[in-house]
Amino acid sequence: MEKPHMLALAEALLVTFLWSSSYVLIEIGLEQINPLAFAAYRYAFAAIILSVFLFYKNRKDLINLSLRRVLVFVILGFAGYFIAQGLQFLGLYYLEPVTVSFLLNLTPIIVLVLSGLFLNERPKAIQLFGIALTSCGVFAFFYDTFGGLDIAGVLLTLISGVGWASYMIISRHYLSQNRENVITLTTCSMVAGSVMLLGATTLTGNNVSLSFDSWLIIGWLSVANTAFAFALWNHALKTLMVYEQSILQNTMLIQVALLSFVFLHDPLTLQKILGMGIVFIGVLVVQLGHKE
Repeated sequence: MEKPHMLALAEALLVTFLWSSSYVLIEIGLEQINPLAFAAYRYAFAAIILSVFLFYKNRKDLINLSLRRVLVFVILGFAGYFIAQGLQFLGLYYLEPVTVSFLLNLTPIIVLVLSGLFLNERPKAIQLFGIALTSCGVFAFFYDTFGGLDIAGVLLTLISGVGWASYMIISRHYLSQNRENVITLTTCSMVAGSVMLLGATTLTGNNVSLSFDSWLIIGWLSVANTAFAFALWNHALKTLMVYEQSILQNTMLIQVALLSFVFLHDPLTLQKILGMGIVFIGVLVVQLGHKE
């Protein structure tokens, strides 16, 4: 593979590790704070951090903000944060967490369809096989582990996945040809999305007072796993095909399972290990298929 492609892969994989570690920290944090407030505070704090960085490093780009650019950022904030994050938490109200996780692991399929329709980015045959193999691994991992399906919860979670897929498709469109600066796009869209999440949190009466421990968790998640991670994720999106990058998120299934085994003492069954192995092979096939 070309050096820029390898670097982008490394960036995206680092982000998946950071996001995987979020699951452990979030599980601890949710013992003291409700999910909607957790998401709102996390993204609001991260948006503030990115805004300060943008103001000092690239303030000239803010002068050139047109109404069209602002509208793009608002759409990205709505799709990537308010819909993708907000509806994910609503899905958790109706479904077991493992069911929500299973449904979100199908998001690369949505990305595959949308990237073909709107970006004209289509996988090669071997990559398509890898994507199918990854989906089989996801099913094997979750088989017989999720609870009953509530149609409202399923729809909300799938729409959440569509929101995230849309965020990636639009971001790829504007970043791949250098139509937008990575930091500007990441910051402005996160500001828009966090405002929406904070508004929803306030309107639903979910604002809460945080303990010192909760602030520490949100602080770390905001700085490393959100502000830094989203900027790095979008930087990788300048180089990688959107379906190639999206499929990397399925490796989080492996990472979360291993982290949960080590830190939360969640068991690793033979079925889960088999599913993890299939997912790993499928993702590897997609990435190696890039140079074929």
